[in-house]
Amino acid sequence: MPRPASSGRHPTTRPSAVWTPDDRQAAALQARLLAWYEQNGRDLPWRHTTDTYAVLVSEVMLQQTQVSRVVPAYGRFLETYPTLQALAMAPLADVLRSWRGLGYNNRAERLRRCARICVARRVPGRPAALPATVEGLGALPGIGPYTARAVMVFAYNADVAAVDANVRRVLVHELELPADLPPSAIQAVADAVLPHGRSRDWHNALMDYGALVLTARSAGVAPRTRQGAFVGSRRWYRARLLRAVLDDGPQTKAGLAALLAVDGPFVHDLVLALERDGLVRRSGDTVAAA
Repeated sequence: MPRPASSGRHPTTRPSAVWTPDDRQAAALQARLLAWYEQNGRDLPWRHTTDTYAVLVSEVMLQQTQVSRVVPAYGRFLETYPTLQALAMAPLADVLRSWRGLGYNNRAERLRRCARICVARRVPGRPAALPATVEGLGALPGIGPYTARAVMVFAYNADVAAVDANVRRVLVHELELPADLPPSAIQAVADAVLPHGRSRDWHNALMDYGALVLTARSAGVAPRTRQGAFVGSRRWYRARLLRAVLDDGPQTKAGLAALLAVDGPFVHDLVLALERDGLVRRSGDTVAAA
């Protein structure tokens, strides 16, 4: 896929904590990437809605999960739980089964908890609704600053900048910034280059360009954090244990140890961690889905 022509090189020795692009640099970057996006943007299901709940579901699913895995799961999940009310009323075990294949199952539990909070706060006679501010969204369980900003961008076209790994990589590469800029400095740059009134298109352009053209390998811009190997990791064992109790019902810790081929103390620690996350419950030596 062709890369938009560069607007010229800029020195990388500038004070990283204070530098932001001038209006000319910002306008050039906006024009190039928005023109590229008009020709090459991805057609993704969550881009066909501005419903705040549906946008939030997509953003939570996309946390640390590939787009190709989210696309089929997103449609199925919203068919089963089309509203905050439907999700809030669903048993957690059913929600976790609907989440299967996405990993990081505590995201599903926190999303359901968000729904329950919104339902509890709803105005009588009106449907439950998510907050419509970055601050209100950020106060809900499991919604960090990026997710809160992204929901405002994609649901409301709000003039706020949301910086994920793709956005950071594109800004660092295209503006030739130091790769070790702290998050606060990158956020300042993102705020400065945001084209007001086109926030939704702009963020889609940044994300697609980072995913399709300016990948981490091609750009040589390493992410600030890296995921460890999944298979054989503690997270992998957690997922297998949770799947076992969801699929086959309550099981003893000894049975789970045999199933996972690990020792009893390790299973005990896994169960305690899953219980703290609200995903399983214990009754004596028996473990069941929450």
